[in-house]
Amino acid sequence: MDIKPLTAELSVAPQIAATDMRAVAEAGFRSVICNRPDGEGADQPVYSEIERAARDIGLEVRYLPAESGKVTDAQGKAFGALMTELPKPVLAFCRTGMRSTTLWALSQAGSLPLPQIIERSARAGFDLKGVVRRIVNGGRTPVDVADATHEVVIIGGGAAGIAVASSLLARSPGLDIAIIDPADVHYYQPGWTMVGAGIFDAATTARTLASVLPRGVHWIKSAVAAFEPERDAVVLDGCRVVRYRQLVVCPGLKLDWHGIEGLPETLGRNGVTSNYRYDLAPYTWQLVQELKRGEAIFTQPPMPIKCAGAPQKAMYLSADHWRRIGVLGAVDIQFCNAGAVLFGVADYVPALMEYVEAYGIGLNFGQTLISIDGPAKQATFSKAHADGAKELVTRHFDMIHVVPPQKAPDFVRVSPLADAAGWVDVDPGTLRHKVFANVFALGDAANTSNAKTAAAARKQAPVVAHNLLVTRGALKGEAHYDGYGSCPLTVERGKIVLAEFTYGGKVAPSFPNWLIDGTKPSALAWYLKERILPPLYWDGMLKGREWMAQPEMVG
Repeated sequence: MDIKPLTAELSVAPQIAATDMRAVAEAGFRSVICNRPDGEGADQPVYSEIERAARDIGLEVRYLPAESGKVTDAQGKAFGALMTELPKPVLAFCRTGMRSTTLWALSQAGSLPLPQIIERSARAGFDLKGVVRRIVNGGRTPVDVADATHEVVIIGGGAAGIAVASSLLARSPGLDIAIIDPADVHYYQPGWTMVGAGIFDAATTARTLASVLPRGVHWIKSAVAAFEPERDAVVLDGCRVVRYRQLVVCPGLKLDWHGIEGLPETLGRNGVTSNYRYDLAPYTWQLVQELKRGEAIFTQPPMPIKCAGAPQKAMYLSADHWRRIGVLGAVDIQFCNAGAVLFGVADYVPALMEYVEAYGIGLNFGQTLISIDGPAKQATFSKAHADGAKELVTRHFDMIHVVPPQKAPDFVRVSPLADAAGWVDVDPGTLRHKVFANVFALGDAANTSNAKTAAAARKQAPVVAHNLLVTRGALKGEAHYDGYGSCPLTVERGKIVLAEFTYGGKVAPSFPNWLIDGTKPSALAWYLKERILPPLYWDGMLKGREWMAQPEMVG
């Protein structure tokens, strides 16, 4: 834990885990305040896990969630009230510690001189000059005063953000680029399916963000609060302002764990798991190994979601394990899908259906998980009928793999860049914003209709890089993205149905049929997934090496 004192009674820290609670108590703290809303990151425990662990060892704990960069004066007063109420000393945490520090600063406005607020925050490693500007401006953050200015600003240091930065530098070495991301760790999320099946170790899917950033790119370790595209400005956590000439938006999406009643309270126990969270994928494998008979449910929420094949991948690999150890007949496997079909591209369905039948999987379409009771081992679904009527269906489980509803990050949904559904509104071919010509988007947060996969981002990055440089006058022509997405469906250990398609569900294989026929299970496709794709990701895509990803030029 990286604990930083602000006063004798208050310290702040970045994200802590439930397992840290004993160390927190041993460090002398008597109370904990959580200022981070649930669902901001795929490696983040939900508050209920923290609360349970804190109370078990006698710590007072409170939840005062503050949206990144949008801490209100009322929340500052509420933080001050908690500091009056709670036993001291107190440890407050959020993603990085910035929000907790900001809340403290707002709670002290009017009682502590502003220079002291700045000085104490700076000693803890937080720049609150922007907060002070907000305090003296009556709660407003002036965007005409920039804390930093860069030629190109990229929001998000995930697969899309780093790939597009590398592609830009490959075309324009020395270009002034800043990536804004508060995370310390970069994850190879396509590997989590394999972690949940005992094939990959979780640690192999994680590297420090600093180690994968392209050389020469500036890293602004902060969260975005708001966009001001009319002024070419981004407002950050702590009320700092960054100006740009071109903006690339690719922050990923938000996992809405609270979208399913009762889920946050039971995640990671009572047989409830999800490969969509880094720390829970190993628990999936534990549950699969322990289950010898009983009921296993795998869920899929309404679209759009990250990697639409992932819910099935977990199911097939689990069933394959049970088959291999001879207990498949004793396990009742049910797939509850909010959608109406097994897979959105019909060409791949026959091969998948062969496995569904071989594993004895029950298919339940039009069923959306709405609540879960972990201790009672019951999951409730809303079942949609053809006539529009709905009914509730309750199922018992011994193990359930849950995929949460997903949406654009909060700061994107409420911004001028978003469409009516909350996603960044871009042209599906050029990936340029439909209103702001110097703004581009790619990856999961864009409103393009392609599958939200790393493979899609790999194809999108060169398109954005080229078209952005065209807007700067450095290149000519126009690059187009054709909607390519790839979903390696792990139907059994050692075989994959390699689904590849473009806009409209058009099959788009990368290899000739004699090598890999994507509509059939393939051992070579498994080798590709297990051995080739991880190094291609780390040493190819993130390094700007556009193997089989050169953009299509239309002018």
